[in-house]
Amino acid sequence: MSPDGGRVVFLRSRGGTDPVTCLWTLDLGSGEERLVVDPLELGADETDLPPEERARRERAREQAGGVVAYATDRPVTMAAFALAGQLYVTEFAAGFSPRLVETPPGVVDPRPDPHGRRIAFVCDGTLYIHEIGARSTSALVEPEHDGVTYGLADFIAAEEMDRMRGYWWSPDGDALLVARVDDSPVQRWHIADPANPDRTPTVVGYPAAGTTNALVTCEIVALDGTRTPVRWDTERDEYLVQAVWGAHALMIVVQPRDQRALRILAVDPATGATTPLREITDDDWVDIVPGVPAHTASGALVTIEGSADTHRLVVDGEPVTPPGMQVRGVVDIEGETVLLRASTDPASVTLWAWSRDGLTEITPGPGLFTGRRTAGTLVVTRQDLESEGTVTTVRRAGGAELTVTSLADPPGLTPRPVLRRVTDRALPTALLLPSWHEPGTKLPVLMDPYGGPHAQRVVASSAAHLASQWFAEQGFAVVVVDGRGTPGGLAFERAVHGDLATPVLDDQVDALHALAAEHPELDLGRVAIRGWSFGGYLAALAVLRRPDVFHAAVAGAPVTDWRLYDTHYTERYLGHPDQQPDAYTRSSLLDDAAKLTRPLLLVHGLADDNVVAAHTLRLSSALLAAGRPHTVLPLSGVTHMTPQEVVAENLLLLQVRFLKDALGMSTGATEPT
Repeated sequence: MSPDGGRVVFLRSRGGTDPVTCLWTLDLGSGEERLVVDPLELGADETDLPPEERARRERAREQAGGVVAYATDRPVTMAAFALAGQLYVTEFAAGFSPRLVETPPGVVDPRPDPHGRRIAFVCDGTLYIHEIGARSTSALVEPEHDGVTYGLADFIAAEEMDRMRGYWWSPDGDALLVARVDDSPVQRWHIADPANPDRTPTVVGYPAAGTTNALVTCEIVALDGTRTPVRWDTERDEYLVQAVWGAHALMIVVQPRDQRALRILAVDPATGATTPLREITDDDWVDIVPGVPAHTASGALVTIEGSADTHRLVVDGEPVTPPGMQVRGVVDIEGETVLLRASTDPASVTLWAWSRDGLTEITPGPGLFTGRRTAGTLVVTRQDLESEGTVTTVRRAGGAELTVTSLADPPGLTPRPVLRRVTDRALPTALLLPSWHEPGTKLPVLMDPYGGPHAQRVVASSAAHLASQWFAEQGFAVVVVDGRGTPGGLAFERAVHGDLATPVLDDQVDALHALAAEHPELDLGRVAIRGWSFGGYLAALAVLRRPDVFHAAVAGAPVTDWRLYDTHYTERYLGHPDQQPDAYTRSSLLDDAAKLTRPLLLVHGLADDNVVAAHTLRLSSALLAAGRPHTVLPLSGVTHMTPQEVVAENLLLLQVRFLKDALGMSTGATEPT
């Protein structure tokens, strides 16, 4: 939003089946929406994106094309964005057309300085500066050797810390804080394309659990090229979690490898020296929460810290939100008022405002809400159980509320999940039945969880249950369970510390039985489970360890051996494999291969560089060695996402057919539609 709250800039495609995102503005004075950038009119060909941009989109789970990211100057008079590795600049004055800037090829993450005089961007690991007035471009800092990049996030930061950027402008626009990443110590893995054996395998630096991470440091680089290293104990705190360069201070957040602390350090831009501002510790791990650290206008330090089994908003060291109210993140600070997202019920995340005058819920639930606030203008995006998709509204102080037009296609059938808390652990569950189901009729059960840390499926949003409702329409009673390890309080989340298998699987079983006691239409003699990523791991785990409960499974992109997954995620829960080998054994699927007695379909993208295909292939080898029949579906050219429309659709259809065959369900009236 513009600083006066009068203009909102946003991304939206032209329709529900159009994957190309355009840049738009909404003028609150006139209520007029205006198309600023249509990538199709610019003739951008995104079939050959820079590898750094492909990696960034994969880490961000970005499935759209076109203008998928942009950055503005402070007054929001102009924006910079990249299309197909080329830099474009546009201004928000009426009639102004986007301008292509001549640069080296492969532009990634362009960002204007706060005054809109220059644009920084990265090409091939080099940080460049483009002078808008002079229309000249020069390299500011270049890598010394292969494996070094400047201005980009390392794999761990992007995949696990939600830090997608690697440089930050100073408030005056006269210098930048720049991350230097030396990836050369990281082990090299080779992602081959077996469907095209003539192609050279892609080489990636993958820091698997227990192996060496990239070396990440920072420098303050002035526009004349003067470089000042930022000094902190990188041997103790090897993770650079975040950086904030605001009006009050330049801050970095660092973390040791065991993740039992977060240290907020103030940086002197003149010398690079660091001074501790605050240290947050936990016996298990400290969560990284979006939007913090930050400062209010008066300079009060805002953090989110755990106490009383609660993630709480903390201002200058004092918790200001009550126990039981789980703060999910800070989205804006206006003066002394903090706009935050928080839950009193795990299924809903609503907007709250805190100031010294008190705490106010702005968007009472149920639902999922987020937003922004500037100069009294409040933007709110909402998903709930009554609305189709996402609804975005804008309200200016003293003015009428405007709705940003949604061009999404309605799904045709709005899911109506029954949300419950079951067992003595109050496990969040959702039950979805076919729209045509007649009471008293037995239905086979399909468990449809994710079940892993930092993610929820049982939420008060119809959009979140679309795939589950589609499976229900095929003849299943679909059950979704968020067990221990998912968001819901410190103790609930930390119950998986040292064991990612036992509590997670126990909760799925216990919730299923508790729900079936209330809903006799659930046929416990025919129970299947499906999932992707952690959900795929959970699905395979279920048929391997509890065949008495689960009769078939579809495991998509499953982690099968946690020693093959990355350092930051895995070591947070299981520790270092050299120090906690038993935790890895407890959580691995490979030693359970001989236990398989149920139909199992393993699905994996062969181009996956997050959960590499070796996970599925090693489990398949162990199953074969044990003489256990199973099915493997390799997806050529597919990464950890499945954005290809044909692949995604047919993969759903194949899953339904596999599950129906496995459970002995008759086809015909409930054929996939």
